[in-house]
Amino acid sequence: MNVILLEKIGKLGNVGDTANVKAGYARNYLFPFGKAIAATKTNLAEFEGRRAELMAAHNTNVAASQARADKVAGNSIVIEVNAGDEGRLFGSVGTKDIADAINEVAPAGEVTKSEVQLPHGVIRSTGEYEVTIDFGHDVMTIIALSVVTKQSVSDVSDDGMIEDAFEDESEDEQASAEEEVAAPNSAPEKDGKDSE
Repeated sequence: MNVILLEKIGKLGNVGDTANVKAGYARNYLFPFGKAIAATKTNLAEFEGRRAELMAAHNTNVAASQARADKVAGNSIVIEVNAGDEGRLFGSVGTKDIADAINEVAPAGEVTKSEVQLPHGVIRSTGEYEVTIDFGHDVMTIIALSVVTKQSVSDVSDDGMIEDAFEDESEDEQASAEEEVAAPNSAPEKDGKDSE
């Protein structure tokens, strides 16, 4: 199906270019989001008459997307998760988690989960990642993401050092052992009178 692009779309082309795309892609994505129109004779004539207006609208949209990208660009985010010893997550980090974390760091950016690109699916292990944010109109930025293991609050002392979880238990065991040694033998004594 031939379409006329109303905005710059990746490898398809720039505003005003005609492109041949699959019918489903045009019906389900390009047409509903106003990114293209069918390349009919009527639409071609109408587009030529409105080219300057559509180009100005496109440039305004690109500038707005670029302004949002500039607010977010250069930030690095950290997401704390529950994970096992080998770094495997108990669950996963998805697009919503990443969008929420970015919005906490750069609230003016207002990143939505649909703008976060995870081509390999959700994140399932701790580590360092580069995440692409697509603001539309061919404007993208990359965010540095660190997925780290969450420390339990009970394992961290006031001075920030991790306490030995077994320290209190070993002190209690030692105290009870000392009490047993000090206590007299409670077994009844035989005085030999019972046999009489």
